[in-house]
Amino acid sequence: MVSSLFGSKPFQNQSGDALVSKVAGAAIAALFKKSEKVEANVRAEPVTKLLQGSVDGFDFIGKGMLMYNGLRIENMELYLQAVAIDIGAIFAGQVQLRRPTSASMRVVLTEADLNSSFNTPFVVEKLQRLQYEGESLNFHQTQVNLTPDKRIQILSQVSLGNSDTTIALDMTASVQVEERRKIQFIEVSYGGDEKAVDLGKELINHVNNLLDLDKFALEGSQLRVDRIRLQNQEIVFYGSAQIDQFPSGKGKK
Repeated sequence: MVSSLFGSKPFQNQSGDALVSKVAGAAIAALFKKSEKVEANVRAEPVTKLLQGSVDGFDFIGKGMLMYNGLRIENMELYLQAVAIDIGAIFAGQVQLRRPTSASMRVVLTEADLNSSFNTPFVVEKLQRLQYEGESLNFHQTQVNLTPDKRIQILSQVSLGNSDTTIALDMTASVQVEERRKIQFIEVSYGGDEKAVDLGKELINHVNNLLDLDKFALEGSQLRVDRIRLQNQEIVFYGSAQIDQFPSGKGKK
């Protein structure tokens, strides 16, 4: 029965777990503008459990994933256990959960990812929501460095309003997570003159208010971070994802 069901076109000669893996991987990849590598592996033993939509586990590994808002993720790993899916939706190329599930998560961003992210229109627009001395902010040549002492340095040239004069920002901070969802810059040191320090403090407060994972989660999901590690020019997030429904959109803006 299983072979006849999963041998039907257009998935002829594919086993049930391979079929679900292929559809799930394609569905996740579609959430990103492009990906260098996407691997999905569904585990079901015996495979007949798939007929009831029961999956022992689901592993997803993605590399070089570019989101539609321009943010890039070097690596993403999701590991789910005991997943219940609508097997009928698989044949329509969709993944639908029959009940919420949770996954352990590991996400890696490189120094290059952070640099490109801070210069995307998506992030720049959010930074420019802050005004200083009643003037709008224009960011130029923003650079992010991961330092040997496991801190993050942010350098930027900022002009106010229509002025050609720039303020050179130089801020170095440690990173921590609060309430498992708020990424915060703490223990910040500021370089530059008095005006640069004052603007830097306001900008850090503004960024800390923006870095709430609930503002960036895909539809039907909730992200939580337990630990952040800086190493080898990378920042690594370890945590979990609560998934109420399989995301179908392209993320929040």
